[in-house]
Amino acid sequence: MASARQIHVGGVPIGGGAPVAVQTMTKTETANLGPTMDQIRRVADAGADIVRVAVPREQDVEALKTIVRDSPIPVIADIHFNHTLAIKAIEAGAHCVRINPATSAARRRRPRSSRWPSVAEPRCAWA
Repeated sequence: MASARQIHVGGVPIGGGAPVAVQTMTKTETANLGPTMDQIRRVADAGADIVRVAVPREQDVEALKTIVRDSPIPVIADIHFNHTLAIKAIEAGAHCVRINPATSAARRRRPRSSRWPSVAEPRCAWA
């Protein structure tokens, strides 16, 4: 079922009748700027609309500043285990943040419940 609500990741509309957007993720260490930016440019040239990069460490947040500035498409910071990196990724300019709920500290402390969301709601989409 299509979503009635539309949000934007950078300038890319998602949901609410928008065309399907292609998202992919880099396979490099994010802090390794040369190969990461090469991959981002290649996927953008191939037609990707949005790219996700892993941000598991402080040095990845530092690299994110350059990546966001130089990327031809919007960048989503993919966060695992350390929610404080999400705040730093927002401050670094990420167009969106995805927090993996299966690896977040809050998820590990909470008992399983149908009230706990199965997908974290990124700040760019539903905040």
